[in-house]
Amino acid sequence: MSEPAHSVYARRDDGVHFPGQRMPAEWETHAATWIGWPHHRPDWPGKFEPIPWVYAEIVRVLHQHEQVEVLCDDESVKDEARAALVAHDVNLERVRLHVVGTDRVWLRDSAPTAVMAPNGTVHWVSWRFNAWAKYENFSRDELIGISIAELSGMDREEAQRPDGAGRLVLEGGGIETNGAGALLVTEEWLLSDVQTRNPGLGRADYERAFDHYLGATRTIWLGEGCVGDDTHGHVDDIARFTDERTIVLAVEDDPTDDNHKRSMDNVRRLELAASTWPGGLRIVRLPFPRPVMMQGERLPASYANFYIANGVVLVPTFNDRSDRTALNTIAELFPTHEVVGIHAVDLVWGLGTLHCLTQQQPASR
Repeated sequence: MSEPAHSVYARRDDGVHFPGQRMPAEWETHAATWIGWPHHRPDWPGKFEPIPWVYAEIVRVLHQHEQVEVLCDDESVKDEARAALVAHDVNLERVRLHVVGTDRVWLRDSAPTAVMAPNGTVHWVSWRFNAWAKYENFSRDELIGISIAELSGMDREEAQRPDGAGRLVLEGGGIETNGAGALLVTEEWLLSDVQTRNPGLGRADYERAFDHYLGATRTIWLGEGCVGDDTHGHVDDIARFTDERTIVLAVEDDPTDDNHKRSMDNVRRLELAASTWPGGLRIVRLPFPRPVMMQGERLPASYANFYIANGVVLVPTFNDRSDRTALNTIAELFPTHEVVGIHAVDLVWGLGTLHCLTQQQPASR
């Protein structure tokens, strides 16, 4: 769609943006996966010790399929990461460790998002990051886009608000694409009273930004995310594309569970979208695990927070009877991929799991 004459996009030409650029689907070929090595102990209060070992297992699986780029807060963290990876029999020729300062390690949100130009080249789009409008310490995370662009040797553009009032605040965990012009987001994340990311922007403004930066010509607005989500409704805990026309949706069938009303509303929204979608949409239900509690707090445990890499899908598991159902469902949706469960009961105490901590770098064509 062409931009209106008054749009800041119509006036801006930074030499990086390409008309017709798009965000590739996660299942498209990767050049690498980026993660940050855990070091901020308050993110896992009283339970930090097992977390580096969980990360080492994640890298062990990923590096068998693609290059892994690891950001380490300082030299001591780099040494700790190397020791843990060697202990897990990781071939360090497939893993690069970089000293880059970070406040937290949820790179899905603080790192830039990769987009592909019509000619097949890939560059990064950096959103402004404000720590989910919740935390004060994010000055180093705001600079991660610059570091990743330099380390990857790729260009980078900074996303602007469509009204010209500065940089656009977004996080990668809030956007889910099929790589063919469709996007999933939630109203809770961007339009509800609790969010303070981009005051003054409405639904149409966001859709213009999604079109401009991500090539999204159709946006499906779901309602709320899952209970316990610290981000106020990121879509990657509830709904994911698994191919251009298939969406897997986390659904809670127990009417006494707080996720039930939310997920039923999202079922209705997806069914309505499917009824008007050219060629239709396939909606596959994914269970929630039982509530995962820690110190009286319900955590955002969800199988939908899986990560798709080259030939493998990593799925969080929770020592729950629904683990097997979730793994089998995802395996059926990705018949050409290996599906690997990663124990995430400790990891989710940090209020995120596998998709939250990874960011893919698509391969250029």
